[in-house]
Amino acid sequence: MANYFAIIGAYLLGSLSFAVIVSRCMGMPDPHSYGSGNPGATNVLRSGRKSAAALTLLGDAFKGWLAVWLAEHYQATWQLDNSIIAIVAVAVLIGHMWPVFFKFKGGKGVATALGVLLALSWPTALICTAVWLIIAFGFKVSSLAALIATLISPFIAWWFMPQTSWVFAIIVIDLLVLYRHKSNIKNLFSGRESKIGQN
Repeated sequence: MANYFAIIGAYLLGSLSFAVIVSRCMGMPDPHSYGSGNPGATNVLRSGRKSAAALTLLGDAFKGWLAVWLAEHYQATWQLDNSIIAIVAVAVLIGHMWPVFFKFKGGKGVATALGVLLALSWPTALICTAVWLIIAFGFKVSSLAALIATLISPFIAWWFMPQTSWVFAIIVIDLLVLYRHKSNIKNLFSGRESKIGQN
């Protein structure tokens, strides 16, 4: 039963959309109603409220980290297999992308995936973050930075992560992130992708 509770708990934690929660607390419009319509930090930044975007980014990353950290921390107590921790990592991302609390309309998962990476392997998370920052500041396109960091993360994870099941979890997470960015990929190829901070 502990396995099921861990997985369901991770999904429910992931379903807390901080873009919506922060926007409501700060008296801002629903992030679904402007910009790309995506409830994520990049779209919240389009509102002009940098503090709200920062809180969204931190909240979404924190929930990814927390779900995996709890599973790791209580692994012995709950008798969780390493493969269950891998499933927890995927479950929290699925919750973010398809949140039960917000009509299954969630974000694209980059910040939450980063939090998951941080809990599973901080060196992997650090390298992926560095790549994202270099591309984001160099080209001013958040989606491009996210896609490149996503594409390289399995190779970095393979080198640093101690469990093979965790590496496979990262591959699944990457496929989900790429799927959620399919419209961004089309816009990148057509030259219509918006830049960071663009209204």
